[in-house]
Amino acid sequence: MTEAIGRRRFFAISAAALGVAAGVLGVAAGAPARAAGIAGGQLHRWAGTALGADAEIQLHHSDAAEARTLLQACVHEIARLEAVFSIYRADSAVARLNRDGRLDAPPLDLLHLLQESRRFSELSGGAFDVSVQPLWALHARSRAPSEQEVAAARALVDYRNIDISGSRIAFAKPGMALTFNGIAQGYITDRVAELLRARGMGQVLVDLGEIRGLGDHPSGRPWHVGLEAPPEFDGPGQEIELRDSALATSAPHGHWFDRANLRHHLLDPANGESPRHHASVTVTAPSATTADALSTALSILPAERAADCLKAAAPATAYFARRDGTRQILRTD
Repeated sequence: MTEAIGRRRFFAISAAALGVAAGVLGVAAGAPARAAGIAGGQLHRWAGTALGADAEIQLHHSDAAEARTLLQACVHEIARLEAVFSIYRADSAVARLNRDGRLDAPPLDLLHLLQESRRFSELSGGAFDVSVQPLWALHARSRAPSEQEVAAARALVDYRNIDISGSRIAFAKPGMALTFNGIAQGYITDRVAELLRARGMGQVLVDLGEIRGLGDHPSGRPWHVGLEAPPEFDGPGQEIELRDSALATSAPHGHWFDRANLRHHLLDPANGESPRHHASVTVTAPSATTADALSTALSILPAERAADCLKAAAPATAYFARRDGTRQILRTD
């Protein structure tokens, strides 16, 4: 089976979007787990909505009831992490941090992902920066910002101004804010995959906007993932094989701030602008967290800096779709 990746998915999840009634942790109504017979068991599929987009989890199991229980546990884990990372829920940990400028006794998941985010910021020379939210909020308005407004927002963007300790997270400047759109989908994908691995599942495909495969497809081949061609390309997309690895894609056409398609969601923290180096960037790596962060960073970096960034995060492979219709692949071991 080939999974098609469309537009870049954004982090906006709710219990309703998951198809989970209040207080009930179940597979989405209207999208029950489906099973296809395969030697030694069945491939069970849950399809629903998560992280603001279509989602699917596939696992190979011989017991349908146990498979459903495992899928319910995955839905529960996604909902739990949404309560940490969503910037759209007023009660989430990140929303409270953005509102108050500090957060006492932060969740361990938030502390861990902030530390990971800092690592990717450093190896990308600041191209990846979770403190870019003031720029995002500025560009998301109905009109294009002025140079003075961009400069003021940029002054609030610097991952080094996030003070992290075991008991508190605090911003060095009033007005700072975080967004995990460039890494949280990967992190949650990893957490769901590891939950299933810990419960004995060795043949799993998790697609929550970023994709991670455990083991092989039950038929014995790798998992096959289809990449949609960017709008600039006339030909077909690519197909990539995953075996105990993950994949993430970032592209300007995931979200435009204006109808003229001049300003997109992948903002460069260095100048506040939307770079146009690539039509899309796809990264495969051992974890979805790494693939997600790297696809974001490489979309912002010019081509001459991409190789160094990728090498610093090795092992990983990047698939660049250029705006002129050409492709490039970079691999690091």
